[in-house]
Amino acid sequence: MAGRFSLFSKLSKTLENPSSSSPFLYFVSSPFSTSFLKTKTPKSLRKKRKPKPSARTTPVQSLPNTIPHFESILARDSHFRFVTRSRDFLSRQPERVLRLDDAGKLHRELGFPRGRKVTRSILRHPLLFEIYRHSDNKLWLGFTDLMEELLEEERRIVDSLELDRVNKVRKLLMMSANKRIPLNKIYHTRALFGIPDDFRDRVLKYPDYFRVAVDESDGRRVLELVNWDPLLAHSKDLDLDDDDRRKLNLLNTLPLVSPYSDGSRLDLWSLEAEKYRVGLIHEFLNLTLEKRALIHHIVEFKEEFSLTRRTYEMLLRQPKTFYLAGTEMNWAVFLKDGYDENGMLKKKDPQVVFNEKLYRYAEMQKLEPGFGIERA
Repeated sequence: MAGRFSLFSKLSKTLENPSSSSPFLYFVSSPFSTSFLKTKTPKSLRKKRKPKPSARTTPVQSLPNTIPHFESILARDSHFRFVTRSRDFLSRQPERVLRLDDAGKLHRELGFPRGRKVTRSILRHPLLFEIYRHSDNKLWLGFTDLMEELLEEERRIVDSLELDRVNKVRKLLMMSANKRIPLNKIYHTRALFGIPDDFRDRVLKYPDYFRVAVDESDGRRVLELVNWDPLLAHSKDLDLDDDDRRKLNLLNTLPLVSPYSDGSRLDLWSLEAEKYRVGLIHEFLNLTLEKRALIHHIVEFKEEFSLTRRTYEMLLRQPKTFYLAGTEMNWAVFLKDGYDENGMLKKKDPQVVFNEKLYRYAEMQKLEPGFGIERA
């Protein structure tokens, strides 16, 4: 009561003395005070702002020029990113297992979204990955028995294709300046060509083809070509009809310069150099498993292939031969004559067939009838 009387006493004195500078006076005397009202516009009534265009989301192709089946291939890659990256990463770990606590910190290596729990991605593919409790009472991530059998099947495929992969690497070296490529560059792009993880050990079995040396300028280990093979030094011709060939001739961009010639000797901005680079990228893509590559895979070899910053514009000038898909930040190049009109590869490498089989298992929640493992 004493507190309440004190409050009213102060109020009475303030009203009797209007000249008082007390802020309390304004509160009680102003008939227009709206301080108690909500002034924020409800979310439902706010105008939705259009997101600003960014290289991460802006497509490289305009809508009229979009080819859906090429774009869908990149969407498939994104969908199975966890499967492909986790398979590669776990395969290189001792005993092919990883502590679950550690796995949760490796979003880039394992291919799950940053800020998300890795368990969400694991549980989407119960036929391939499993979480189990070890004798140390810790949770671990590993492969299922089915996945182990699939990986054994893949190993047999890789061994059977060794000579084909050797020739792919020989061709890459024959196209490169000075006929040498740093080993780490080949390793970073190995999946493009179906080159096995242990290729650095396998090349030692072919001393007539390869030599491992150390680059004196930077200390990097490089793979060098030992012998030039003229039988390998031919490229797949552009699959063009007479009309397309005539149009390219009119544009002066027909790639008549062999990709196996020394492009480093050409004037960088000359027409002849552009013809060489177009032919080189055509041959590079033709060596890949799926006749396509992301731009950062191509740029990995910019020094060896004498590429320029204008590669993007150069490829856009060849819509009959190449299709650019994806976004401005991370776009891919497709070799159009490697696909039929339905967007299917005209010729599938055994590794591609295996990958498609793996993706089918990845989509299953339980083993379906008719699916099994090919055993030796």
